[in-house]
Amino acid sequence: MKAVLEVCVDTVDSAFEAQRAGADRLVLCSGLVLGGTTPNINFYYEVRNHLDLPISVLVKPHFGDHCCSPAEFEMMKDDIALFRDAGADAVQTGILTPDGALDVLRMDELIVLAQEMKMVLGRAFDECREPEEAFQRAKMMGFGGLVTSGQCRRSYDGRSLIARLLLNADGMEIAVAGEMEPHEFAAFRRVTAASVYQGNWLKKADSPMQYRKKRRLLEPADGQNYTVWQTDTQKIAAMRAAMDGE
Repeated sequence: MKAVLEVCVDTVDSAFEAQRAGADRLVLCSGLVLGGTTPNINFYYEVRNHLDLPISVLVKPHFGDHCCSPAEFEMMKDDIALFRDAGADAVQTGILTPDGALDVLRMDELIVLAQEMKMVLGRAFDECREPEEAFQRAKMMGFGGLVTSGQCRRSYDGRSLIARLLLNADGMEIAVAGEMEPHEFAAFRRVTAASVYQGNWLKKADSPMQYRKKRRLLEPADGQNYTVWQTDTQKIAAMRAAMDGE
C-alpha cells in the first residue's frame, strides 16, 4: 500500500508549498510553531477553494495541554459544527481529564456533532495515561483515526507502541507523527507497517518587512519579531522521495 503524506500547515502559502512538495493531504492549524490551535474558517475556505486535497482541521482551543474549560468546550462544539458545515473531510481533536484520561463524556458530544465527518483523536493521545486502554476506548467511541508518535517526541522511538496499536487497529487509521526523518522511514515502516505519516516540517525565514523599528513595541518573548515560520518544501520532498522509494 502506498504511504500517505499528511502535512500540517498554518498559512495559505504553506498549503500551496506543501502540495507542490508532494503532500497527499493537509491538516489546517493556527500557530504551528507553538503546537497548533484551531484555525480561522476563512483560512479553510481559501485553501479549499484553491487546492484539491483532502483537508482535516485541528480543533484545539489553546496552546499546551489538552484540558479545556467549559467555555472552551462550547467553542470546540461550535468549531466542529462550523467546519462540518463547511465541508471539511475530518477534524482532529482530543480532550483529557485533569488526571490524564480521555474525557469520554465531552468527546462523545463532539463525535455526535461531527455527524458524517471523520473524527480523529489527535495528539492528546500522546499525553494520556494508559495509552493502550485509551486506544481501545477511542475505537469504541467511534473515532475513525488516531495521530500519535507512540508517546515519544520522535516517532522512531515510539515505534514499539505504534506497531502494537496498528496490530489492533480494527479499521482505525493511525497516522504517525513526531519528527520522522526521511532516512528512518524504511526501517520504521518495516517494523510498524504504518501507511500514513503526518508532520509539519517547518523552517525559519526572514520577514519580508524592510522597515524595522529599533524599539519594537510588540516583540514576542523570543525576540524574533522579524522571523517567520514556513513550510520547508525540501524536507517534505525528501520525505516524499523516501516514501515513494521504499
